[in-house]
Amino acid sequence: MPLAVIRTLSAHSADPFVILIDGEADDPASYGDVDHLVITLEDVGLLLPQLKKAGVKRLVMAGSVKRRPRLRAVRWTFSTLKLIPRIAGAISGGDDRLLRTLVAIMEADGITVVGAHEVVPDLLAPRGTLTRVKPTKRDWNDIKAASEAAIAIGRLDIGQAAIAIGGRAVALEGIEGTEGLLERAIGLRDHGRLAGKRRGALVKLCKPDQEMRADLPAIGPDTMDQAHAAGLAGVAVDSGRSFILEFDATIARADELGLYLVGLDAEDVRS
Repeated sequence: MPLAVIRTLSAHSADPFVILIDGEADDPASYGDVDHLVITLEDVGLLLPQLKKAGVKRLVMAGSVKRRPRLRAVRWTFSTLKLIPRIAGAISGGDDRLLRTLVAIMEADGITVVGAHEVVPDLLAPRGTLTRVKPTKRDWNDIKAASEAAIAIGRLDIGQAAIAIGGRAVALEGIEGTEGLLERAIGLRDHGRLAGKRRGALVKLCKPDQEMRADLPAIGPDTMDQAHAAGLAGVAVDSGRSFILEFDATIARADELGLYLVGLDAEDVRS
């Protein structure tokens, strides 16, 4: 996602300045030709001054962060000390609360936060079945059950994804993220109550009160590999509100594995 944003901005004659979070960026060497700065999560207190020093007026949040900063180790400047209570409270909450707080802090200092979906809309999932394999009627029962569960945990700002097998939700995304959810699902087939149950669906949706400028749901080829390893029949995501990274490769991988991939809207899961 970050590289796609950078490529698009550069193609439109923008001059991106990239902040890389140490230990979170997948391949820091990929950004070698772009003006960038590497910080740790505990440098969050220095982020705003660094952005202002670089003359940044617009900010795009792209990519994922797997852990929270250790508050006692955070480095602050005199001008950002006043933010400690807000950031401390946000860190103790869910992801959406934390991201909303960061967006509000940036915009209060004159930096406009732009959603990645506004920069790379071509990566958003279209509506409908995107693969050769289409969901069966039984698969749609799983998709609807997982959708209801994903909406419920999203309303509580817990996660974005759920898995349903045999028409009932069996696993919910927690702080470990979708990758961790699928790793758990791989072991579910040995559970006595799922013995003999086949297929199943992973559904990943926006939270009901999602901050659209940060942390939109995203899947990629690895998601297809994990879903297949978990014995699932396919994956469904929010159309127009979820990213399919490496779009063509993701569809090709799903086709290769015999999985379906569907872009949903509210009408699909209500009907």
